Amino acid sequence: MNTYARLPVAFARGEGVWLWDTGGKRYLDAVAGVAVCGLGHSHPKFTAVLREQVGKLIHTSNLYEIALQERLADRLAAISGMDEVFFCNSGCEANEAAIKLARLYGHKKNIEAPAIVVMEKAFHGRTIATLSATGSRKVQAGFEPLVSGFVRVPFDDLAAVKRVAESNRNVVAVLVELLQGEGGVIVCHDDYLKGLREICDAHGWLLMLDEVQSGTGRTGRWFAFQHSGVVPDVMPLAKGLGNGVPIGACLAAGPAAQLFKPGSHGSTFGGNPLACAAALATLALIEEERLMENAARIGDFIRTGLAQRLAGIKGLKEIRGKGLMIGIELDHPCGELVPQALERGVLINVTADNVIRLLPPLILRHEEAELLLATLVPLVTEFLARQSAPQAAVQTA
Repeated sequence: MNTYARLPVAFARGEGVWLWDTGGKRYLDAVAGVAVCGLGHSHPKFTAVLREQVGKLIHTSNLYEIALQERLADRLAAISGMDEVFFCNSGCEANEAAIKLARLYGHKKNIEAPAIVVMEKAFHGRTIATLSATGSRKVQAGFEPLVSGFVRVPFDDLAAVKRVAESNRNVVAVLVELLQGEGGVIVCHDDYLKGLREICDAHGWLLMLDEVQSGTGRTGRWFAFQHSGVVPDVMPLAKGLGNGVPIGACLAAGPAAQLFKPGSHGSTFGGNPLACAAALATLALIEEERLMENAARIGDFIRTGLAQRLAGIKGLKEIRGKGLMIGIELDHPCGELVPQALERGVLINVTADNVIRLLPPLILRHEEAELLLATLVPLVTEFLARQSAPQAAVQTA
């Protein structure tokens, strides 16, 4: 079905941060499958694990115990400080599980119509429930009626959440991204998460943090919430967890951890041996190769380099992000930069119409980051010069 406006390129192979198309041209991958391939492409140790697992067992179903799934759950609990894990196949499924947990939690408190506070510009997926939670009319348009039970407030606005707490007795949870990826790589203030935790604790709400895009080392820590020291009650996770092998997870702690019982929820493929072997290898290699430290260091280098080289350029609004999740906001829609960068051998992404989003593999090295800057800065400079040229011509006339 025609659901993607695909670029006119197909890739035949990859190695590290590089991809080669079917014609043999090489590209620097600064998208990583949309924050998925943290280890890059064809990582030899990761590939060896997959080959070995495929030769042993791919799938049995959750009708039986799965030793690799239990190992992965223990590992995720250890690095997150959470208690239990439900495994699925994607980020929207992980968010669906979180929404179901919140509703079940509310019903157990005798709330007939449980509601969840969600944010403007949020993105939680494209299933009916998750697109209802998403804060984008572009994503929702044409799929009404939407699912009810969501109360929307501005992102990074504690006062707005407090007003909801004072006026709506049906609220049972808050669902939020700490870095809004699809919304334009918008980063919340340092005290935002702590404030949300205090509000949730005061009113008996679940704090649910969507780490689908920001998790698994991308921001320089295992999870973005770890920059603040606050632990959530529920955490949907996916994307980078399997380095390209589809896997999602919904982690829970405290009262949320024991809500699901046999029959409450399920997934045919979720947490199968192949996916869990991929995730265990991904986590082990991120730690072994110190990729979180690398993400923090190289991310700082890229943001600093962009700020220095684009300083004073008219039309540049903001450079922001954390680790290797970077947004460059311009004052004009800039989707045309994606094919232009492709022509110059670099893969980038544009989201929210006017934000260049960089999500390179966590293995990105200094010299590769320098090449990214050397390609991207002239592209942005030329683009913004073209945008201001007609206005300058009118003023001259």
